[in-house]
Amino acid sequence: MSVSIRLARGGAKKRPYYRIVVANSRSPRDGAFIEKIGSYNPLLAKDDANRVQIDADRAKHWLSVGAQPTDRVARFLDAAGVKERTARNNPKKGAPGEKAKERAEERAAKLAAAEEAAKAPVEEEVVAEEAAAEAPAEEAVAEEAPAAEEEAQG
Repeated sequence: MSVSIRLARGGAKKRPYYRIVVANSRSPRDGAFIEKIGSYNPLLAKDDANRVQIDADRAKHWLSVGAQPTDRVARFLDAAGVKERTARNNPKKGAPGEKAKERAEERAAKLAAAEEAAKAPVEEEVVAEEAAAEAPAEEAVAEEAPAAEEEAQG
């Protein structure tokens, strides 16, 4: 029979309260347990002394017998000085997945295309302004001609 030290949830909906129990690893989370060795109230402040309470002697006994703590309970036991826990390091944890990378590449391509499109009208406007600088002389003549005709008719 493999024995684990784990959390058993209690409390109301949205108001969790956990018991730290020693249980058969095959029993349900909130089901039968062998012994209650502590409690954990996550609603209390992190620096509150009543947030985690563990019977260190019983925890040492069960660890010596071969009970395996879960990750969260191992953190509690490490904080209490009962069992040393090595810190885990997963550098790939925050890396995006394949689909997220594809979406990011598509977004970057669209952004680059939009920047190119934004630059192209600016260049066209510069060419249009240069053409407009030359054109007003021709347009002015065209505008004056109808005015001269009106005066002649008038």
